[in-house]
Amino acid sequence: MIRYLTAGESHGPALVGIIDGLPAGLPLDVAAVNAALGARQQGHGRGGRMKIEADAVELLAGLRGGQTLGSPLALLIRNRDFENNRALMDPITGGGDPITRPRPGHADYAGGIKYRHRDLRNVLERASARETAMRVALGEVARQYLAVFGVTVRSHVVQIGEVAARTPDELPDINYIAASPVRCADADAAVRMMERIDQARAAGDTLGGAFEIRIGQMPVGIGSNRQPWERLDAVLAAALMSIQTVKAVDVGEGIVAGGFVGSRSHDAFEMRDGAVARPTNRAGGIEGGMSNGETIIVKARLKPIATLMRPLDSVDVATGAAAKAAVVRSDVCSVPAASLIGEAMVCLALAGPFSDKYGGDSVEEVAEHFASSQRMARELFQPPRH
Repeated sequence: MIRYLTAGESHGPALVGIIDGLPAGLPLDVAAVNAALGARQQGHGRGGRMKIEADAVELLAGLRGGQTLGSPLALLIRNRDFENNRALMDPITGGGDPITRPRPGHADYAGGIKYRHRDLRNVLERASARETAMRVALGEVARQYLAVFGVTVRSHVVQIGEVAARTPDELPDINYIAASPVRCADADAAVRMMERIDQARAAGDTLGGAFEIRIGQMPVGIGSNRQPWERLDAVLAAALMSIQTVKAVDVGEGIVAGGFVGSRSHDAFEMRDGAVARPTNRAGGIEGGMSNGETIIVKARLKPIATLMRPLDSVDVATGAAAKAAVVRSDVCSVPAASLIGEAMVCLALAGPFSDKYGGDSVEEVAEHFASSQRMARELFQPPRH
């Protein structure tokens, strides 16, 4: 089992993460982890916090000589903005005026009641998407594990606000998408997306959207139909729905599939070059809760960020008086960054089922099991020779 935990508040001293269950002997490219953290901070529509932080990971445990030991891997990312907020967020002496005006659409109100916090800062600090920096770091570790076996995970933005992009059959070079300020493969749509973000910023408003993730070279049989929580589509949907502002997830044709007849919805089988193949991929690479060997395609849909510079009506929960919602520093649009967070969550979600099928205590052992399984799979459906 591969599992992880994160800890830390948005303006606290640091973010902390632990990933347990990684096999020994995985070479870890720390520079790639830091590059992923840097990419998360980019994107048209990001807020002022990104100019303060310069995220870099510190490895505390589970690594020696650049390779995993098989023990829990512990990581830390320091919050530079803590020094500007020490009076508020020091773990021992922190205090200050409470926040009492919950933001519609945020965790403030529900969290205040759940934990009986009179100061809503105690809720919003952990609910903040700042926490996803550690998820990206852990996700990059999981990506490097999956990459040993050829698995690729790539994302691109397909919608911001009402501006939708054309979705290509094949994604362009990874550097092309990374160079786009909104991580969009459609250059014309990217320009309109940036213009729309600028309009929302000027209006004191925010924008949501959608991103797509494609998982390549995933072998057949990852996930299971044995128990509901083992189904791969359920695992991936849960991972993506855990991202702040994500409100819906599609697998394959997803939402639109409900409007089709069965003969239009499913992917027929055919023999091609001596192997079983599909002419279409409407299922998005998952059937019966298991990967079917096709590219896995998932899409996440995000609501607009809840913090508005022109705040919505609220109530001061300390007095009961009508008030405007609290305003804290925030982004206008986080969809490009969310697409990278989505990649990280998909990598973390896949690492566990992958190890469940091919597991071992070392990468070398996992590779042996993987090679044996792939060989047996080829032989299982080998067509007869005439």
